[in-house]
Amino acid sequence: MKKVPVVVLSGFLGSGKTTLLSKLLNFYEKKGVRPAIIMNEVGDVNLDGQLVNEDVPLREMLSGCICCTISGDLGMEIQKLVQESSPDLIIIEATGVANPIDIFEAVTEAALLIPIDIYAMITVLDAGHFQHWYRKGSGKTYHLMRDQIRCASVLLLNKSDLIHISDLNELRKIIESINPNALLYDTVHCQIDYSVLDTIFLEDTFPISLEESYQENTHQQSVCNHSHHDQHSQNAAHVHHHSYDHVMVYTHYFQNYIDRSGFEQIIRELPESVYRAKGIFTEAGTGQRMLFQFAYRQLELIPINPQGKVQDVAVFIGEQFPKNELKGLLEQCVTCSAK
Repeated sequence: MKKVPVVVLSGFLGSGKTTLLSKLLNFYEKKGVRPAIIMNEVGDVNLDGQLVNEDVPLREMLSGCICCTISGDLGMEIQKLVQESSPDLIIIEATGVANPIDIFEAVTEAALLIPIDIYAMITVLDAGHFQHWYRKGSGKTYHLMRDQIRCASVLLLNKSDLIHISDLNELRKIIESINPNALLYDTVHCQIDYSVLDTIFLEDTFPISLEESYQENTHQQSVCNHSHHDQHSQNAAHVHHHSYDHVMVYTHYFQNYIDRSGFEQIIRELPESVYRAKGIFTEAGTGQRMLFQFAYRQLELIPINPQGKVQDVAVFIGEQFPKNELKGLLEQCVTCSAK
């Protein structure tokens, strides 16, 4: 089953997310990759949407944050985009005040409706702004920025030209202490070596070879100059993955009926590094569709009668949990009875 990859752009207000989005869109347009965009804004008007070419499918989610008041709408928006536009990937630009963990949960709601997979969260940081809040060491803004760093698979320390090199070195160490697993790049105007994306997407995801395309654009160089940049760049040319090294989202689609008791045992024995899970399955023997939710080590099962075609799926959110082991256990609780 082919899944549509989803990339989330995170970062506090004014960090440069829309600048990065514009650069990504220009790059994909030249290479024949067809993206679709979901832009989230807390206010009633999304001016950033005016910067997107009219040929790119765009959904605007206004008057609320994805992770708060309009989280239930996100799944429907993704479903419409996939069904109406058949994009090669979906980029979600979240509002700057959104908490990444809640973004993950909101996005995975869409997996109940359409085959998708979150491939990456790219967090953009305003170097000077983060430095200011780090030195204060308290407040909701600082803690939000820490969460945005902690959950990222790729981090852009943007506007790095506006602070002193010694301060920049200090910030790198601070960021790496918060999230040592993410790819970290210093940028100016979000100018990034696009070979970074080769570590996010599998080669066969798109109708073109992204690795070959990046080789054609070697003139686009990142301004990153810290010690582990060369190692990351070398890895980017050879390693392809789409799961987080730190915060992970695993989506598993069921093709058959599920043994309920076996499934409940799997959920009860989930490692503590799995924070949240949700999904739908069809119970063997009764054929009853069940909605399950797992949070704070508690499992809730609710019988449902969904309208229309709804996938049987389980979505898990956590940190560094054994995805392959979990996949094997879930496959074991599937019965031989076809739907």
